[in-house]
Amino acid sequence: MPAPTQAPLWSDLPHAPAPGALVGSRDALADGQATLLALDTGGGAEQPFRLLLLRSGLAVHAFVNRCAHFGVPLAARQEHLIQTPLVSLTCNVHYARYRWADGVCEWGDCEGESLIPVPLDVDRDGTIRIGMHPTEAPRP
Repeated sequence: MPAPTQAPLWSDLPHAPAPGALVGSRDALADGQATLLALDTGGGAEQPFRLLLLRSGLAVHAFVNRCAHFGVPLAARQEHLIQTPLVSLTCNVHYARYRWADGVCEWGDCEGESLIPVPLDVDRDGTIRIGMHPTEAPRP
C-alpha cells in the first residue's frame, strides 16, 4: 500500500469554523459510531462545513466529510453513511474505504490518501469545540 499523502489543512477549506467554535456534546453522539454534522459557519444552509464525528468511549475525533478521491461527501445523510464501527468509513459514491483511527484510505482509487482531520477539544462536561491545528499558536 502506498504511504499516506499529506491532506490539506481543514482551516484552509471554504467556510471552515474558527478554533473554539461550538460543535456539540459528546453525550449526543452514539459511542462507537460515526455521526454526520453540518456546521453553519456563514455559508448558510447551502454551504455548511461538513464533519464526520467519530466517538470511541470518551474520545471524539473528526474529519471533514469529504472523500479524498472525488471531493464529495462520503455521505450526504446519516442513513447513507457506510461504516464499520471503530474500524472503517466507506464513501457511498465510489466505495473507497478509510480507516477509522486515522482516516487513511486503505482501499479504492485514493489508496494512501487521507480524509482531512479536524482538531477537537472536549472539555470535562463533554462539550465539543473546534480545536487548533498543532502548528497554530494560541491567540491571546
